[in-house]
Amino acid sequence: MDGVPNVTRADVVAAVRNPLAFIAARWTPTPRTVRRAALAALVMSVLIVVTGGAVRLTGSGLGCPTWPKCTDDSLTATSAMGVHGAIEFGNRMLTYVLCAAVGWAIIAARSEKPYRRSLTRLGWAQFWVVMSNAVLGGIVVLVGLNPYTVAAHFVATSALIAIATVMWQRTREGDGEPRPLVGKAVQQLVWFLVAASVLLILVGTVVTGAGPHAGDSSEVERMPLDWETVSKVHAVLAWIVVSLTFALWFVLKAVDAPRAPLARTRDLFLILLAQGVIGYVQYFTDLPEILVGLHMLGSALVWIAVVRVQLSLRERPEAVADVPGPSSEATLTRA
Repeated sequence: MDGVPNVTRADVVAAVRNPLAFIAARWTPTPRTVRRAALAALVMSVLIVVTGGAVRLTGSGLGCPTWPKCTDDSLTATSAMGVHGAIEFGNRMLTYVLCAAVGWAIIAARSEKPYRRSLTRLGWAQFWVVMSNAVLGGIVVLVGLNPYTVAAHFVATSALIAIATVMWQRTREGDGEPRPLVGKAVQQLVWFLVAASVLLILVGTVVTGAGPHAGDSSEVERMPLDWETVSKVHAVLAWIVVSLTFALWFVLKAVDAPRAPLARTRDLFLILLAQGVIGYVQYFTDLPEILVGLHMLGSALVWIAVVRVQLSLRERPEAVADVPGPSSEATLTRA
């Protein structure tokens, strides 16, 4: 049985001053571990959308009526608050799981050898979005589920999903200069697709803000719009995104594009079709909660697929020279 290594005072000081550097100097994760850590952060960012939707669809948005405590007198939900308090408090607790997943991604990226500053920065970007969105979530509660703050909360989560998707993709690439796999015209078409998808998400938040699922059983302010009209605008935008996706697939086939852009475009098209079916069924069946929840999950999956299409238009080889990390990693690299 191996003995436990002695921990010196210098080790303790180094760990306190810079815990990430301390871990990185003593642990080198495999590329597979780094990829899994990035994927875990992405999965949790999608799961937080699903649970947030459950809070809204069960009318539990004010299950914990204040923030950061659940009530003025209790940090946690109490039995007297019933199922709504449990659902809302559970969603709040899941934020800590999301933080843990993002933290693991940061640690894994920071410890990878050679050190990749760009990858670590993507992890930290997720961390700060999560922290900012947690505060915004608290504001949503304090202002009584104001629909505009709820919309901003969802948009921030969509930004988190985009960053997490980029980091997951970057774990499978090098740090060399990106090389385009398609021409400029195709790249511009994809940027139109991205812009249309962003607009689709934004209008979707307006549909939610004007629609019947206010997020709580009490009277909650709604956006002063006819939600059916906004829903039709949302449907038109969805068809525009579908049309752009089909046009992109056709162009990629015509120019004999590499396999990756074609595969990612096909994936997006299939997800859009499934999302469209759910959207129309929920509209004509008076928005049943289960279908609305599936539609929110589909929205996150569509957005991931759109980002992956954009990222598939280029490849990044390994860098010519490794980028040395700070302090101890720099020494190890030179050695």
